Amino acid sequence: MLTMTHLVALTPLILVCITAVAVMLGIAWQRHHAGTAIASAAGLNIALLSVLVIWQMGPVETPLLVIDGLALFAAILILISTLVCVTLAHAYLEKYPGPREEFYLLLLCAAAGGIVLAASRHLATLFFGLELLSMPLYGMLAYAFRERHSLEAGIKYLVLSAAATAFLLFGMALLYAQTGRLDLAGLAVALTEDPNAWALAGAGLMLVGLGFKLSIVPFHLWTPDVYEGGPGPAATFLASASKVAVFVVLLRLVLVAPAFQGDWLHGLLAVLAVVTMLVGNLLALAQSNLKRLLGYSSIAHFGYLMVALVIGDGLAVETVGVYLVTYLVTTLGAFGVVTLLSTPYSGEDAAALHHYRGLFWRRPYLTAVLTVSMLSLAGIPFTAGFIGKFYIIALGVEAERWWLVGGIIMGSAIGLFYYLRVMVTLFLVEPGMQRRDAPHDWGVRAGGVVVLGLALLVLLLGVYPSPMIEWVKLMAVAGS
Repeated sequence: MLTMTHLVALTPLILVCITAVAVMLGIAWQRHHAGTAIASAAGLNIALLSVLVIWQMGPVETPLLVIDGLALFAAILILISTLVCVTLAHAYLEKYPGPREEFYLLLLCAAAGGIVLAASRHLATLFFGLELLSMPLYGMLAYAFRERHSLEAGIKYLVLSAAATAFLLFGMALLYAQTGRLDLAGLAVALTEDPNAWALAGAGLMLVGLGFKLSIVPFHLWTPDVYEGGPGPAATFLASASKVAVFVVLLRLVLVAPAFQGDWLHGLLAVLAVVTMLVGNLLALAQSNLKRLLGYSSIAHFGYLMVALVIGDGLAVETVGVYLVTYLVTTLGAFGVVTLLSTPYSGEDAAALHHYRGLFWRRPYLTAVLTVSMLSLAGIPFTAGFIGKFYIIALGVEAERWWLVGGIIMGSAIGLFYYLRVMVTLFLVEPGMQRRDAPHDWGVRAGGVVVLGLALLVLLLGVYPSPMIEWVKLMAVAGS
């Protein structure tokens, strides 16, 4: 039976859904781009405030969802990412020739799916949340369908996501056939009593499905093409909120279900982590397109994060929390710069590196934001990325997984080269070739203010990370 406590705990999700319905009714009544963006941002802000209000509640469980520290932590990150995407989308879609308001509706639905996914304690809600997250992304990525690359990105993500969903469902079917249970707690008990090859096969197939969403090697090939072709705000959401939601549910599965902690799957996760971090960095070396480079970079970063899944105890949950916060803030800043240079919509995004050549001489503050983001992604001290990388390495050292630590260090060393190449490009002399530029008043617009704030936050978290670490510790305790 649902009680008032359950309804209060589900307030953030309910508010996001109410906002989506309100936006849909508003579109049906009268189209107004600025009004739709403001309504979406207002609903997300209220939902974010509601998370902060219910943070002190103990874990609340319904038959399908659990609202604990981990779920609330993921909800905050998803809502912040969505809010940044809404802010960037308003300026980006200003001169878009087609309907603009539906983009916000898709964004809100995807955010609701991410919140459901992160709070799942049942395979039914896991599947429902994953599809509610993925389906709006098909439309968001193909939103600028008049551009060939955008349509291609949407179709590629649709086809490959459908294949990954088939693997996920088949894995769930095997686990259900073996245990007769769909709730994660029941699965854990049943698999502890009678583990066998079918259970491992089911867990492996589920890892394949979730590995696709996280761009884990060898399920990563779609990532650079989709990032390159998708509109800036859509690619930003895919690289941030979508990845956070999927990783949190994978963390739940690995920590709760013993089938995911068996020796065979444990070894497989370790190999995938090392291969992912090295392949992502090596493939990024040859990129002359910033969005593709960020795509391969995100592959490498989730390879680093998989180290926490492999170790699975000690500071693993806290490490995941710290790394996700630092990755999210940095990625939103980097993609925010790409989106601002592509604002307002004027065909394909400013993605090629030559578009950024000499940006310092035209837009020095915007150059500073991208430089700080690149330094953070590289894990340079006094940036947020250094704190995240330090936690991952410390976790590996504590568990004495030296070859995983070696993989992180090697991947980070390779990453330094291509991040430095982007930074050098920003300060080169003005090119004779075609270039792109942000609007002259970008710094006083909402999107510009948000991006500047993200850059300051990257530096603040790098210099003074204590509040973030304390907050993540509270999440880890409440989620355990």
